[in-house]
Amino acid sequence: MSDAPRRVRVSADPAPPRVPGIRRPVTRSVPVAAASTSPGAFDEADAVYDRALRRSQLRLALGAVAGFVVVVVALTLAVALIPELDRWTLAGVPVSWLLHAFAFYPAIVVFAVLYTRGATRNERRYRALRERE
Repeated sequence: MSDAPRRVRVSADPAPPRVPGIRRPVTRSVPVAAASTSPGAFDEADAVYDRALRRSQLRLALGAVAGFVVVVVALTLAVALIPELDRWTLAGVPVSWLLHAFAFYPAIVVFAVLYTRGATRNERRYRALRERE
């Protein structure tokens, strides 16, 4: 007979069932301190501000992604459609290879910085509107 230990199956408890179609209310985005000041602290104006912030962040994200896609497609087309890039070399490596290897990283960094600055600006405007009331 075999002296190998017997295999034991280990599993987690099943997750509780989720009820489909239940959405969290907008009041979840209110800071705890603001919600605790008064029972009606979160009113319709706050909901409008929250929706406006979400829409502006979504527009910013979609714009950043669209801009990034345009830049990536342009770089890819430049590498594919300009045959002179294969003839030019830098340190024995064709320029088209260098563009393909290294031009995308600065584009990623630029779009990340632009998105972060825009998102921070949106949130600063949102806080200014909330504090004005």
